[in-house]
Amino acid sequence: MTDAGQRDARRARRLIWLSRLGGVLLRVLAHTWRIRYVNREPVAALMGAGQPVVLVLWHGELLPILWTQRLRGLVALISEHGDGEILARVALSLGYHTVRGSTSRGGGRALLGMSRAIEDDGRSLVFTPDGPRGPARTFAPGALIVAQRTGAPVVTLAAGASRAWRLTSWDSFLIPKPFARVTVAYGDPVVIDAATVRKAAEQAARFETLLNATSAVANGD
Repeated sequence: MTDAGQRDARRARRLIWLSRLGGVLLRVLAHTWRIRYVNREPVAALMGAGQPVVLVLWHGELLPILWTQRLRGLVALISEHGDGEILARVALSLGYHTVRGSTSRGGGRALLGMSRAIEDDGRSLVFTPDGPRGPARTFAPGALIVAQRTGAPVVTLAAGASRAWRLTSWDSFLIPKPFARVTVAYGDPVVIDAATVRKAAEQAARFETLLNATSAVANGD
């Protein structure tokens, strides 16, 4: 095996090990959380009736939401960067399906894959519109484009915790501490009223405000 091949093999083994460890640690930690939901009924009614939705959340609040939305067959858009590979493996272990890419890398292909997950499979979607690299809490329009194309309503989703660690990362990544009270808040479903994808994309600032408002509810602000 060449030096490059050996490096690739070591990297693959490292990613597998880290993803397995991350999945185990998340399960152990999350089983101690005390979780409450705010305004879950409207989206639960839609999904219960077979209506796919587009869930949008800030990247920094992803961990508790990844746990609370598990085992529902949701399709998550996850970046093709190295840390995205770890996240994708953890998400798969929690019952998610994944589409790889972002608005900055593999964007067109990724949005097409997400659209097909609704149109062909009737699955609901998960987007982090400020991921994978930020700027934090800046709403990129990819989720709105998919919602406009498919007619699926957009639902803002956020999480907060009574006690948590915040990483020194670009998104101040939230890790609720053991036995923390975790609040998961939903916004009301919103259908994109736009004749074209360009008009849909122009609503990004509006949805940034809506998502920040939902995050404020989850964090008790």
